[in-house]
Formats: sequence, structure tokens, C-alpha cells
Amino acid sequence: MVALPSGLLGALDPTSDRAVFRQIADQIREAIDKGRFKEGAKLPSEAELVEHFGVSRMTVRNSISQLQGEGLVSSEHGKGVFVRPRPPVRRLASDRFARRHREQGKAAFTVEAEAAGSRPEVDSLEVKEERASQDISARLGSVRKVLSRRRRYLLDGRPVEFATSYLPLDLARGTQIAEPNPGPGGIYARLEELGRHLDHFDEEVQARMPSQEETKTLRLAAGVPVIHLVRTAYDSEGRAVEVCDTVMAADAYVLAYQLPAN
Repeated sequence: MVALPSGLLGALDPTSDRAVFRQIADQIREAIDKGRFKEGAKLPSEAELVEHFGVSRMTVRNSISQLQGEGLVSSEHGKGVFVRPRPPVRRLASDRFARRHREQGKAAFTVEAEAAGSRPEVDSLEVKEERASQDISARLGSVRKVLSRRRRYLLDGRPVEFATSYLPLDLARGTQIAEPNPGPGGIYARLEELGRHLDHFDEEVQARMPSQEETKTLRLAAGVPVIHLVRTAYDSEGRAVEVCDTVMAADAYVLAYQLPAN
């Protein structure tokens, strides 16, 4: 067998009824989880794994394919297979819309990016008036027309999420919210300046596999799911003033919550 670094990978269990390629994947996954293969590290080559485990090249490829499907590794043509980076951003649901951030002129994404030590960007911005879909209309209290704001968010040049905000047209038309740059603190700061004091947010979160278009927009690797989040913002009078439909690369985020115990 190839002399891989001591303790990096072990031997196969010939008495196990688990398929050999799954045993190999299990060992590599464990090595990643325990930090023996760091983020961005290159895995041993196919040839090294073939010789180390005494298996066929196809068996090794099946193992790597399984790990790619789990989003743990990515393959770069001509270079090898590398451990994918872990989520860089902690999305603190109980803090991200705190008023103090808006008062400091910072939107939630900027706060989270700075906490992660990353450079935030927004591109692919589109602002327009349109007819509300049935779902959006229902969430906003049966409005017919909305102002939509579509944008994509990047960290250090990497797309990590895209979102569309829908606001009742009677609130947003003719205000800075309808401008490409809504100003410091984002659209929530502008809503409060218009007298719409924000009271609470409702969020629905689901994980799923991405569509073809989502994969392209977020440049997702094979096997990486998305987090689909729909948030509705309510003012102090109980009116829904915005619905934000967001799709996030699941490998770019940790969703963190603080929940009261009483």
C-alpha cells in the first residue's frame, strides 16, 4: 500500500457487509470531519487511493462521486479533488434585523459578511413594478401590484444567495425604496422613515435541491442543496409591508437561532 501519512486513512474491513466504495467514502468523510483533511486540502490521487486500499479505479471513483454528491468535495479538472470550504457565514436569525444595525446604516447581509471577515457585494439588481403573484398577494394582504427588488449577494466574489423583495406599491412607489440604491440600512430603514415601524418577521425555511437556473445563478457544485427562505415583515399595525423570497447556497451558511425557554 502507498504510505499515506500515519492515521490519515485506515484499512478496509473485509468482514463488513457495507459496499467497499462506501467504506472508502466513510473513511474520507471521517478524515474531513476530524480535520485530517483541512478545508481546501487536496485528497490523495486516484492512483494513491487505488494502491492504498487495493481496489479498482472505478471503486475509488464511486467513492469520490458519493462525496461529491454530499457536497463535501469538488473536482478540478487536471488538478485533483479538494475538500470544499465549510459555511463561512453564521446567519443569526434572532439578531440579523436588529434596529441597531439599521441605525448604523448597515443591512443584515453586510453585518453578517463583516462578522465572517468577508467582502460583501450585491449585483444583478433589478427594480420594477409588477403584478403580484397569487402567493405574494396573499402574504401582503391581497395587494394587486408590487414593487419588486431582485438582487444577488456575493462574498469575496462568490455568489451565495439571491433574493427578491416584494413591497406593496402604495408604500414603495416614488420613494427611495424604488431606487437601485435604497440608502444606508436598506429598505427596512426606509420603511421606518416612512412611519412603518417594524414589529416582527415571520420566516418559512426549507431545504431542497436547486433548479437548473438556481445552480447556474449560484454556481453550485454537484450535490449542493439550497435553503429556500420566505420572510414576511410586519409593521406595528400588523400590516405586511414586505415579502422577501430568498434562495441560499446551503454550503455557505449556518443558520443560528436563540429561542426563549419560557
